[in-house]
Amino acid sequence: MLLTIDIGNTNVTLGLYEGETLKRHWRMATNHERMPDEYGLMIADLLDHAGVSSQQLEGICMASVVPPLTGRVIQACNTYLDAEPMNVDYTTKTGVSIQIDEPARLGADRLVDVVAVKHFYGGPACIVDFGTATTYDIMDTAGAYLGGAIAPGIGISAEALVKYTAQLPRVDLKAPPNVIGKNTIHAMQSGLLFGYVSMVEGMVKRFTKEMGPNMKVIGTGGLAEMIAQQTNVIQITAPWLTLDGLRLIWEMNQ
Repeated sequence: MLLTIDIGNTNVTLGLYEGETLKRHWRMATNHERMPDEYGLMIADLLDHAGVSSQQLEGICMASVVPPLTGRVIQACNTYLDAEPMNVDYTTKTGVSIQIDEPARLGADRLVDVVAVKHFYGGPACIVDFGTATTYDIMDTAGAYLGGAIAPGIGISAEALVKYTAQLPRVDLKAPPNVIGKNTIHAMQSGLLFGYVSMVEGMVKRFTKEMGPNMKVIGTGGLAEMIAQQTNVIQITAPWLTLDGLRLIWEMNQ
């Protein structure tokens, strides 16, 4: 079995694969205060709850965009799972040509997503990842990574409204009854959700002008399904895309 770990700014997502099948997946909050022992115990407990011992793991493949936690999770895996994780970065064998100015600054999760999309869907493609940031990653027909765009995530925008205004409250991120909000809550929900949908539609339109009408659009990340319900520009929703990409990269490097 293979354990995959995606360390993001908001969540740490884990997947347990048996062959090509994602048997279990978990999501925990990213916490900069946790020590290696805490992460180790948490991961070991999750595996134990799934009825899997560390001896059954063939390996661990991880990607991290939180440098302070990368070493802690690696140490946790070494100590509690007796395994050294493969930590994916731009130098890892992925089968993807990275055609940007500074490959070393490319977030590992973005590269991993491109690997998964190249394998499952082919190009040209636009991957929209709705995480802490909303990222757009563009892949050409040959599966090369061309670059993309980065915008603040919808959660960051919602928090900014609360932080930098005197009277606006926190709201649930869900669709209001109408685009025209009749109260403060519905007005905020309209601006946040429908505003983000409009941004995605506008960005996809611009990417399509450069990549052509055959460009596929794949949505991933925690809010992908909610956004996809409000627009037809997202053709495919793949919530576990990064975990699948980590599995593929592990297999390439064996």
